[in-house]
Amino acid sequence: MELKVYNIKGEDTGRTVVLNDAVFGIEPSNHAIYLDVKQYLANGRQGTHKSKERSEMSGSTRKLIRQKGSGGARRGDINSPVLVGGARVFGPRPRNYSFKLNKKVKSLARKSALAYKAQENAIIVVDSINFETAKTKDFVAMQKALQVADKKVLLVLAEQNNNVYLSARNLERTNVITVNELNTYGVVNAKSLVLTEASLAAINNF
Repeated sequence: MELKVYNIKGEDTGRTVVLNDAVFGIEPSNHAIYLDVKQYLANGRQGTHKSKERSEMSGSTRKLIRQKGSGGARRGDINSPVLVGGARVFGPRPRNYSFKLNKKVKSLARKSALAYKAQENAIIVVDSINFETAKTKDFVAMQKALQVADKKVLLVLAEQNNNVYLSARNLERTNVITVNELNTYGVVNAKSLVLTEASLAAINNF
């Protein structure tokens, strides 16, 4: 699959690049994508939730009412879960939500996400992106020129560029990463994928 190469002004440079079929042309695996996204979101959870159970509550252990004959519930001390302000039964405890995923599954998931973007014609290739100074106005102008200003955009650079990153930092629907940070969730979550020629060369070797 071939794509045209544009500059940051949205002009056709007259050159084309080839997307590697081993990455962008595979049969996507929905289950691999599901597992990788699930792991990504699980790893982001703090897992610090906690509520007090009966043994952790402070309060008198005196039995409030007799066991039988009241017509009400059989409750013991004031910490009973039956009472308002009492303990919680089987409440949440701190835990780690992360889980292991094989490298081959993660690789397949990332390739599958990229293949979907290729099928949807949602990939734009730019020769290079560099700003003299960090200006959001310049980044927005580039988005308008590439006709992605109204979409959720993932921009992938070959290496860190502070001026580009700072220019896009205030834009809610735009995310700038390097090739090393490319993940399945980021690709799936974006509507348009903007790649530089250098970053595409690296992705073709995945």
